[in-house]
Amino acid sequence: MRTRRDDYIDRMCGRVIQSSGPLRYAIVDGMGVREGLHNYPPRWNGAPSQDLLVIRRNHATGEISLDPLRWGLIPYWCDDPKGGRKPINAKCETVRDLPTFREAYRRRRCIVPVDGFFEWKAIKGRIRQPYAIAMQDGAPFAIAGIWENWKEPASGEWIRTFAIITTDANELVADIHDRMPLILAPDDYARWLGEEADPRHLMRPFPAGLMRMWPISTRVNKPENDDPIEPIEEATDAA
Repeated sequence: MRTRRDDYIDRMCGRVIQSSGPLRYAIVDGMGVREGLHNYPPRWNGAPSQDLLVIRRNHATGEISLDPLRWGLIPYWCDDPKGGRKPINAKCETVRDLPTFREAYRRRRCIVPVDGFFEWKAIKGRIRQPYAIAMQDGAPFAIAGIWENWKEPASGEWIRTFAIITTDANELVADIHDRMPLILAPDDYARWLGEEADPRHLMRPFPAGLMRMWPISTRVNKPENDDPIEPIEEATDAA
């Protein structure tokens, strides 16, 4: 029986903010992350197919590093010369079972450190209003992910990719979408990156009271607008 496409891909969380810089991401969790990317450019509108900073743990040495990986997962076993579908999200409900994700979930979990993410809400028919979502205190936070290493058949080049895991929306995000990225509490970082094969109890909505959300300019709709996106006055449903 063929698995439905919706079981693989969650359509939310297609843009993130990584504007704080590598040094802040490397020390924010106190995990001793090895960091050597001092000149890495900020991303105000990070989009799929772009390289973003990801925290990983080497299970052989225990070393934790901050590295650029491409957003859009390619399973290590993929034989498509173009890398196949490259899903950007994986649902927490199915990530441990589906062939595209299960090996990475068991052995190659990662953290995507961000300053915020964007989501869109339908207002006045077809108009979609973008929102920025971040922490109340403005601090960077950790989105759970999985990563893979894939060898491109033609060139033999190894390409490192990742996907973000999503879960049910909390009370804040639910106003615009029924899903949200899986945000990890600081006490759970080490466990997420550890040896446990299935830390499913960490996959739950993040507390809404620690977060904030505000409407922003539709400039965010174009990934090439990679600069601070302006807040705007709240839209309404009134005609």
